[in-house]
Amino acid sequence: MLSALECVDYVTVFSELNPKKVIKILKPDVHVKDGDYQPDELPEAEIVESYGGKVIIVNEIKGKSITELINLILSRFAKELKNKVIS
Repeated sequence: MLSALECVDYVTVFSELNPKKVIKILKPDVHVKDGDYQPDELPEAEIVESYGGKVIIVNEIKGKSITELINLILSRFAKELKNKVIS
């Protein structure tokens, strides 16, 4: 869903506990984190800012979390997904 946004150039998944290695490679102009974080809690912020990138922390919108969205999708399509996986 994020990658469908016009302002988003790239979305990635990484297996590390923090995105520092990926950020060093991709060098995003903007690195966005959700409102659960404070700027001083982001070990990757220093890397982003070192090449002129910007770290933005977006405010949490109550009732609009990724977890809730995933659960909604799963609840609506779980039966269909299950049938496709089985067949």
